[in-house]
Amino acid sequence: MKTKLITSPALAAVLALSGGAAWAQDLTILSDSSPDTVATLQALGDAYSEMNPDVSFSIETRPGGGEGDNVVKTRLATGEMADIFQYNSGSLLQNLRPSRTLAPMTDLPAMDNLLEGFKTAVSGPEGEIYGVPIEAAMGGGIFYHIPTYEELGLEVPLTWDQFMENNRIIAEQTDKAPIIQTYRETWTSQLLVLADYFNVQVDNPDFAQNYTAGEAKYAETPEALRSFGRLQEAAESGYFNEDFGAASYADGLAMLASGEGVHYPMLTFAIGALSQDHPDQMSDIGFFAQPGDDPEQNGLTVWMPSALYVPADTENLETAKDFMNFVATPEGCRIIFETVGASGPAVVEGCELPDDVPPSVSDMQKYFDEEGRTAPALEYVSPVKGPSLEQITVAVGSGINTAEEGASLYDQDAAKQARQLGLEGW
Repeated sequence: MKTKLITSPALAAVLALSGGAAWAQDLTILSDSSPDTVATLQALGDAYSEMNPDVSFSIETRPGGGEGDNVVKTRLATGEMADIFQYNSGSLLQNLRPSRTLAPMTDLPAMDNLLEGFKTAVSGPEGEIYGVPIEAAMGGGIFYHIPTYEELGLEVPLTWDQFMENNRIIAEQTDKAPIIQTYRETWTSQLLVLADYFNVQVDNPDFAQNYTAGEAKYAETPEALRSFGRLQEAAESGYFNEDFGAASYADGLAMLASGEGVHYPMLTFAIGALSQDHPDQMSDIGFFAQPGDDPEQNGLTVWMPSALYVPADTENLETAKDFMNFVATPEGCRIIFETVGASGPAVVEGCELPDDVPPSVSDMQKYFDEEGRTAPALEYVSPVKGPSLEQITVAVGSGINTAEEGASLYDQDAAKQARQLGLEGW
């Protein structure tokens, strides 16, 4: 195996030099620390090295959330970025000022394989495409424990009130946590707000446009403020696991798989980690979109996958671009699915879902199969996303701030980011 997992920039440099003694090029990759992301990159690197024996890979990991964002921005600014790095698509990408810091991938042959929605999510304001997908499309919603639902005779909720009623029944009739929260990793606290965006745009179709123009704010828009209100309501209900402040993402997945917790608001990329760590429980885990107020307008908020990018100043540009082209092919997509499972629909044309996907994937696919039942998350239709949302939602979800206070703080946070992007109206 030519793909190595490393743990520090200094070690990365040493291994790159030592790898160069055996192979013509050793490409470095900076990834988040998610086990499924690392496993995917190792598999892609090994497959590419089989076709290109003179190329090897060294993978370095970084933290998630805001700390990881700072690592990426700092290393880009100082010229110390790896040859390839994994990062978000959508609005957070714009914070990297891609036209200045990243190498365009627009001319790669495999770009024709990618869905337009994904290409938009990894493009700069000037229209250049910068990224290739490392995952499937994702839904933001709620995983649930199927055996508990069957035991209590519960039905998948189509409205928020039905969801909260299910939580009441679970709390009264079992010793399980109705809602799992895992604030040790702060990014997980955002889901009840962000996954509600389908419901925001149903009731306020112009919100994204007005928000981008600085004409709409979360604290001043009832449909958007309602998302923070749902987080506050869930926190005040007492339905969270007792250790929600200290529990980790991995703890949350374990609680869900075992049935210790019944609902886990999360992105469906978690299916990869669940299939690796809890393969025998995959048939016990279902998924539904975060419900709103109208059962006739029930739909899913969709996230584009994270992507791989190449810094503009890499010394290994041509090899990095060739690897990126490989990742964007149906063969690269197939390797991703084989490594971590299919966590949702592919954004690479010609890459089909396997027949044996778990219930949570087929549950999500239903929304994609019906017109009008999906909407892109706000960060894909607006470049504005404040970087401190995860700290703000921890505070609201912990009862420290009210929904109104959280929304107001987020508006201030978003305004700073919008001004940095040079958007008018802020």
